[in-house]
Amino acid sequence: MKLWPAGPLYQALLAIAAATAVAVGGYFVYRSWFADNPSCATGVSKHGPQNECVGVTDGTFSYGNNKLRKIFDLIRNENILAEKAAKKAKSSPATIALMIPMTSGNPAEQAEQVEQVKGAYLGQYHANHNAFTQPPIRLLLANPGRGYKQWRVVADQLEKATSDDHLRAVVGINISLPETKAAIGYLTRKHIPVVAGPMTADDIANDKDHLHRYPGLARVAPSNSDQADALAFYSKDIKPAETMVIEDSRDGDNYLESLRKRFEKLAKGATRAPETFISPPDFNDEGYLANSFDQMVPDICTSPAKTIYFAGRPVQLRQFLLELGERSCNKHYTVITGSHAATLTVDEKFTAHWDALTKSKGITLRYAALAHPDAWGDNSTETTGGSKAAFQELTKQLPEAGARPSDLVDGRIIITYDAVVTAVKGIRMNAMDKVKMPSLAQVASSWPRLHGEKRVQGASGWICLDQYGNPYNKAVAIVHLDPRKKTAVFDRITWPKHRAPDADCSILNEE
Repeated sequence: MKLWPAGPLYQALLAIAAATAVAVGGYFVYRSWFADNPSCATGVSKHGPQNECVGVTDGTFSYGNNKLRKIFDLIRNENILAEKAAKKAKSSPATIALMIPMTSGNPAEQAEQVEQVKGAYLGQYHANHNAFTQPPIRLLLANPGRGYKQWRVVADQLEKATSDDHLRAVVGINISLPETKAAIGYLTRKHIPVVAGPMTADDIANDKDHLHRYPGLARVAPSNSDQADALAFYSKDIKPAETMVIEDSRDGDNYLESLRKRFEKLAKGATRAPETFISPPDFNDEGYLANSFDQMVPDICTSPAKTIYFAGRPVQLRQFLLELGERSCNKHYTVITGSHAATLTVDEKFTAHWDALTKSKGITLRYAALAHPDAWGDNSTETTGGSKAAFQELTKQLPEAGARPSDLVDGRIIITYDAVVTAVKGIRMNAMDKVKMPSLAQVASSWPRLHGEKRVQGASGWICLDQYGNPYNKAVAIVHLDPRKKTAVFDRITWPKHRAPDADCSILNEE
């Protein structure tokens, strides 16, 4: 009996069918094992339209970012030492996770990512090697993807780590966006304590009207409102009638929204309405805004403005400064903006354009920094609100992370270090007597206690948390960009309350 018809036509069709089956089978094997394999490494998998490797690692995988490889290796080694120390003490290490995007196509953002990881490592190193107490500290590195778009994937892994790895706090959260707001809300509702680092938006916080909006959230950087109040005190001689606001009106950016509100308040009495622009959805994109800024400059020149409040992100700030530098009017301008301006000091696209600040009668770019090495350096004259010793402790450890003193200028290493130091203090305050590993609730309950004698001796200044987990009257370093030195130069420390804190770092009843 013949199973298949005979003849050359049928034999040819059979050969084609067999070849097709082999090709299709090979394609699916390829897709299954190679092209669409979602695994990047243990705890890390591909997600999103860009197939980013997101997840949580102990340092064994650097998310394809070669610039992170060396510092990740140091963290991995430190984690091994922490595990050995805990085993010797017949206990377990407490784990802290740094949650920031660790992949980017923007060189300036990549530089900041490296700095923040170094700051977190130095905080871990400080905890494990200086006046060592229990429990030892492990550090996990959590990448939620660009713009925190894959935060939920990472948050679910971190929740699991609370039981599997004794995760006791998440630190970092380096930018104020709806995604970070959602991530913090999710983590804190899962009872995971969070210590935000460079995040400054006003609305991602607890306050007297929203006591438990983010239960277990602590912040170590001054908010945008605090920065604006400190800038206002520093620049109290500015006449509102001689100001103008340039603002990004893009929706969905908490940093921009709070800056707009504060700067419009400071410029109340300006003769001209704010000039507005809309940045691209990804604020790291260059877009076509240089042309918009070029068109604004003549109106700025004809206005009585001498001071410009700029509510925008770093890329747009750079574009604006370059266009303002080409103005035809021979006037000096002071441009005041928020802490994200520090990115210009590591922005390769600004490197060749420092002269924009020297053209005509010059531009002074001034901003409230998250931290600056000269604020509490050897020449500091402040008597309260911080200490030289705390800053020196960080600087002497810089070689451990392959960092230099010049790397501290934009404040990212300092503020991330302080976030880890704060988390460690909250953990160890409750690891006493027979309690070797505090609960998540115990750690979260520590934040309102971190003032007075229990204040955190931060490298950026004292961290005195109020009953809402916010830094009370935190030192604000006012700086400006110096086109001759090509760096951010420290002006002075100012205070949101317009006075230094008392020696007890007490929280005053101001109602």
